[in-house]
Amino acid sequence: MNLSHILVARGLLTESQLNDALALQRAEGLRLDRALVQLGLLTESQLLELMSQQLDIPLVQLQDLAIDPEVLRSLPSKVVYRKRLVPISRENGILNVATSDAFDLYAFDDLRLSTGLDVRPVLAPRDDIEKVIKTHYGLGGDTLDEMVGADGLESMTSAVEGGEDLLEAAQEASVIKLVNEIIIEAVNERASDIHIEPYEHQMSIRYRIDGVLQEASVPPQMHRFQAAIISRIKILANLNIAERRIPQDGRIKFQVGGRQVDVRVSVIPMLFGEGVVMRLLDKSNVLFTLQQLGMDDATYGLFKGLIDRPHGIFLVTGPTGAGKTTTLYAALNAIVGPGIKVLTVEDPVEYHLQGVNQIPVNHQVGMTFEKGLRAILRHDPDVVMIGEIRDLETARAATQAAMTGHLVLSTLHTNDSASAAMRLVEMGVEPFLVSSTMIGAMAQRLVRRVCPKCREEYEPEPGTLPRDLVLAPGERLVRGTGCPHCRNTGYRGRSGLYELLVMNEVIAERIIERAPSPQIVAAGRSSGLRLLREDGWIKVRAGVTTPDEVVLCTAL
Repeated sequence: MNLSHILVARGLLTESQLNDALALQRAEGLRLDRALVQLGLLTESQLLELMSQQLDIPLVQLQDLAIDPEVLRSLPSKVVYRKRLVPISRENGILNVATSDAFDLYAFDDLRLSTGLDVRPVLAPRDDIEKVIKTHYGLGGDTLDEMVGADGLESMTSAVEGGEDLLEAAQEASVIKLVNEIIIEAVNERASDIHIEPYEHQMSIRYRIDGVLQEASVPPQMHRFQAAIISRIKILANLNIAERRIPQDGRIKFQVGGRQVDVRVSVIPMLFGEGVVMRLLDKSNVLFTLQQLGMDDATYGLFKGLIDRPHGIFLVTGPTGAGKTTTLYAALNAIVGPGIKVLTVEDPVEYHLQGVNQIPVNHQVGMTFEKGLRAILRHDPDVVMIGEIRDLETARAATQAAMTGHLVLSTLHTNDSASAAMRLVEMGVEPFLVSSTMIGAMAQRLVRRVCPKCREEYEPEPGTLPRDLVLAPGERLVRGTGCPHCRNTGYRGRSGLYELLVMNEVIAERIIERAPSPQIVAAGRSSGLRLLREDGWIKVRAGVTTPDEVVLCTAL
């Protein structure tokens, strides 16, 4: 029986569906199995299981295998890239090679002749094979192989003095494809930043995933095309490719799988070339609800009560990368509506929010936070968001806006919530203005979540936990063992830790007295303030994260 008869006999296809696939096969010259997948009538997994049964070829899960590096060297990288074949084990003169194409018999005949080994196929999904190739052979290796073999391209990309040569090289199809692969891989891995760093004999590419930089495996020949790669990025960001002496900033917009992604590009000249950092702003990854950010019911209730107030200043504090802007966006989403006018001043506007009027800061023409804030107050807003309070002028404008009946949301760089008020005082705002306009402050951090695929419970050994984390006898915690789903880190995704300080009369008095932060913390504790570290231990006991993560971001 041929494939079509088997599929119909097993009830996997109807005659009508089969006819649709045969029509596509004839129209586009596809194989029947690929036509079925393209039409969505069958998944690749279903076809592989069927092929495994019919052809007696084992079906393996590559993510469960630890492949010996010596085995990986059994096949030339060019063969791996072009044929999408991965050697997974070798014993007694037999080389087991994973493929997603059970019908590519000629490829295995060629391998037997070139290796002198008995080559036996095993089946695996194409996506799993692609992951193994990227991990062990390097990102974009097939494209680099094409570039090395392309006539004249290598000499063009190594010419770092001639702008015209670089422009020509950067527009080569292979270079365009390689840069696209670098960015698409970052999006697929949920990276927030791409770091391209030049060194004397290599070029490093690192992705920041869940707040931690992770090295991307790249072939060694990537270094030879460094100038062309960076020039291509500069062209996409509308930067001057001939200028390599001063820093440049730009922006790229593109779509990946229907998702709109903005990329902020920063290029800085370094000793062995130009370094590039690309910040990926994925709209689908920022528009969360407040509960999705990791707030428990108690914190959410207090926070929602504050942002529903008609006037006052509310500050979100924390270091760079703590998710402050994401929290403010979630707050705006929670309060925006047809009866409320919301205006923001941001540097830059990272994401478009429906129903919110957003104004970008432009220092080149003198459009600062302070000028933007004073201008938008004439637009009769109910809620104003300032991207960051950086100086006295902005701080004074924010307090004046709060005093005249506006709710002002903003961010500030302080370590804890109690320091926010005194930071405004240090900037030069009068203490009585701060105490009368500020309604609350929230410090936050981001901790990595335990991977849901490889999480396991364990009972910690005595003496291994921080002294302020007290567990009940026999209480168990959760950790990740590491798997392909989390790049073997044990973590996937992040959650927030929150320390919400609500203004009261005692805290207001301490601010007027210019009291140090510990006294403000003590006043907040008397009214129920929960510190960041305490919120962290609650999430540890709930199995959200691990003690190491909480200690890392809330070190005493």
